[in-house]
Amino acid sequence: MTLSVAIRHRFPGFALDAAFEAPAGITVLFGRSGCGKTTVVNAVAGLFRPDEGRITVDGRCLLDTARGIAVPPHRRRLGCIFQEGRLFPHLTVRQNLRYGAWFAPRDAGREEFGRVVDLLGIGHLLDRRPGALSGGEKQRVAIGRALLARPALILADEPLAALDDARKAEILPYFERLRDEMAVPILYVTHAVSEVARLATTVVALEVGRVVGQGPVAEVLGDPSVLPAGTRDAGAVLVATIAAHHADGLTELRAGGQPLLLPHLSQAVGTTLRVRIAAHDVILSRTRPEGLSALNILAGTVHEVRAGGGPGAIVALDTAAGRVLARITRRSAAALGLAPGVTAHAVIKSVSVAPGDIGTGRPGGLEP
Repeated sequence: MTLSVAIRHRFPGFALDAAFEAPAGITVLFGRSGCGKTTVVNAVAGLFRPDEGRITVDGRCLLDTARGIAVPPHRRRLGCIFQEGRLFPHLTVRQNLRYGAWFAPRDAGREEFGRVVDLLGIGHLLDRRPGALSGGEKQRVAIGRALLARPALILADEPLAALDDARKAEILPYFERLRDEMAVPILYVTHAVSEVARLATTVVALEVGRVVGQGPVAEVLGDPSVLPAGTRDAGAVLVATIAAHHADGLTELRAGGQPLLLPHLSQAVGTTLRVRIAAHDVILSRTRPEGLSALNILAGTVHEVRAGGGPGAIVALDTAAGRVLARITRRSAAALGLAPGVTAHAVIKSVSVAPGDIGTGRPGGLEP
C-alpha cells in the first residue's frame, strides 16, 4: 500500500511545497518544529485543504484540487494517534478498543481483537479505566483503538512527545512490532532522530516547507546534507546481527562482516538490529590507532566533508559496516587532510551508544 502526497500552500511568510511517495511500513516525516510536518499530516487527514494538491492512498484519491475532489475526514479511513491518548475516560480499556472496532468497514474484515491486545501487551489492562493507566499504557491503548478501526493508513503526530524517556522506551518496541507485523502503513511525525533511526522504513526530511531528503532511513540519515553540520543530532544507522554474548558483559555484533562491541544486549544471538552511531561520538584517525581503550575501529573511505557555518564539519565515512558520520572541527578536518577518497578510521567507544539508539529490524533492506 502506497501513500502519495503532493501539496502546495502559501502562508504568510512561509511556503509549503512537499511531494513524496510513502511505501508500506513506517514513513517518518522528520524535521524541526515549524518545517511543515503537522500541516502535511493535517492535509492527509482532511483537516487542512492546501491551495494545490493531490493525495492518494493505495490508488484511492483523497484530495485532488484540480478536479475538485476532497473526501471528508470521516470517510478517509484513517486512524489517528495523538500526543495524548485521548481515550474516553468513562469507558474501560476494553470499551475504548471496541469503540475503535465499531468504525471498521463491513467489507474490510475485522482485525482480531485478541491479536491486537496481545501485540500491544494490554490484556491485563482491559477492565481498567484511562485514569488508572500510565502515559505509556494510554498510548498503547490508543494504538490498539486505531488498529481495530481497520484504517487504510495510520497518522501518528509526535505520539511520544508528551512522554518521559522511560515511557518512550516502553512504547518504541510496540511501534517496531507494528512496522514488522502489521500490514497497515503508518505516517509518523517526529523531530527526534532516535525515533527516526529506530522506526522508519522510509524517511521524508523537511526543511522550511520543502523536502530535502527522502528514502530508506540508513540512506537519509547517512546524508550529511540532511542535518546542518553543527547539530548534535547528526548520526548514521548501521544494521548489524548479534554474533555472541561475552562473559565480560559485552555483546558482539557483526555489521558488514565487521565486529562491533556494545554493552550487553538482551536480544538473542542472530537478532538483526539497527544501531545509531551519533556523529559527536566518533573520532577519526588517518592511520589505524593503537593503544586505545575504544574497542570499535572501522576503516573506510571519506565520502564527503561538509562544513557548517561555525567551526564544525560533518565527515561521511564509507566503511564495510556501512556509512558512519563524524562531527569534528574544520581545523581537525584540515589538519588530517580529509577529503573525498581519503582513507581514515572511525573510532567508536562501546559505551557511547545509548540503549535508546538500538532497535530491532533491518532498515531499508540493508544486509547486516
